[in-house]
Amino acid sequence: MAWPPGVFAAAARHAQVERMELDLLQALGIALLLGLLVGIERERAATGMAGIRTFALITMLGVVIGFLADRYGGWILAVGFAAILAQTITANLVLARQNRAEAGITTEVAALFMFAVGAMLAAGLRVAAAVTAGVIALVLHWKRPLHALVQRLGEGDVNAIMRLVLIALVILPILPDRAFDRYGVLNPFQIWLMVVLIVGISLASYVAYRLFGARGGTLLSGVLGGLISSTAATVGYARRTRGAPDDSAGAAVMVLVASTVVFARVILEITVVVPSSLIQLGAPLAVMFALMVAISAVQYARARKTLTPSTDPAPPSDMRAAILFGLLYAAVLFAVAVARERFGARGLFMVAGLSGLTDMDAITLSTAQLVRADRLDTSTGWKLILIGAMANLVFKGLAVAILAHPRLTARVAAGFGVAIAGGVLLLFVWPA
Repeated sequence: MAWPPGVFAAAARHAQVERMELDLLQALGIALLLGLLVGIERERAATGMAGIRTFALITMLGVVIGFLADRYGGWILAVGFAAILAQTITANLVLARQNRAEAGITTEVAALFMFAVGAMLAAGLRVAAAVTAGVIALVLHWKRPLHALVQRLGEGDVNAIMRLVLIALVILPILPDRAFDRYGVLNPFQIWLMVVLIVGISLASYVAYRLFGARGGTLLSGVLGGLISSTAATVGYARRTRGAPDDSAGAAVMVLVASTVVFARVILEITVVVPSSLIQLGAPLAVMFALMVAISAVQYARARKTLTPSTDPAPPSDMRAAILFGLLYAAVLFAVAVARERFGARGLFMVAGLSGLTDMDAITLSTAQLVRADRLDTSTGWKLILIGAMANLVFKGLAVAILAHPRLTARVAAGFGVAIAGGVLLLFVWPA
């Protein structure tokens, strides 16, 4: 039996309509939840402009308008956006006449954003829409903390943030993304990208230090000090104990915690640069991190006290420091490539040891970059990083011995000694 012409086409159209209706209902459900999320915050803020129901309806309207625009043209979306904008202006005028209007346009902007979130849902961008709505809700909810943060930031802090903007958003995009050496490692864009990564981590930690470090106690101060610069933190605590030997116990905890965080920072850098080799490179370093945590815990149990650092660290995004790190990173990257070709593993380990004396980021990032480019195997890579880390511990131990009170020197020497012994054991017993 032959089916009449057009039956299959009609069935296909019917199925397509059903799918569109299902997609619309799902998008409306998500829009309702996201709108309620942001609306709850605005309702609690008692802005008078829009609350929980209004934000839910605005987001759902964005979905409907988005679906209609997909079928009849983008002008419908523009008209819907203009309508929401006109309504917010009208509502503000009414509130102003009633002397109920508040300074600022936060709620109005949030309403326009949520209409756009609804349109994103209509376009099938559900994850992006959910993330956007979540960020909007958090930004609205964090009004007081964000304002307090701005009040706490000094002129130097703002300058540091602007320097990061210069480093990341002005300089980086104009650099050539190709190598200029025979080994294929001196790529200006890739080198400066690592500068942006390090300065970004350090600046974020510095801002956290300004917010919490002064009142966060020994452990938090040590953690943030390690994220900003463990070497600088070690030198600062060492100098302090020279005139205040009774602070040695707390200072030892902070020095050890800062050095422990270095391994967490190293693993984070590996994750960013070469995530596919995280297990191979990161596993032995995670064991070293666990050992350092245990050593720090023992010192903390012995100290039974907290110590607030007396000197705040300097903002980490100084242009001179950024350029110097970029040069150091490039030099280490090139030296590792040359040593690998001419001297084999012995030359690599010498470079790692010398580089790690004063800076762990350069040897970590250069090693991760070479592993990502298949120029270095992971079994050699983690050993280079670990040797650099142990050299860094030796350097900081010598700094403490020279600058600190003997009490701090004894405590740090004991902790670093156990850590270095554990690192050497790892080099020999960890499976290839």
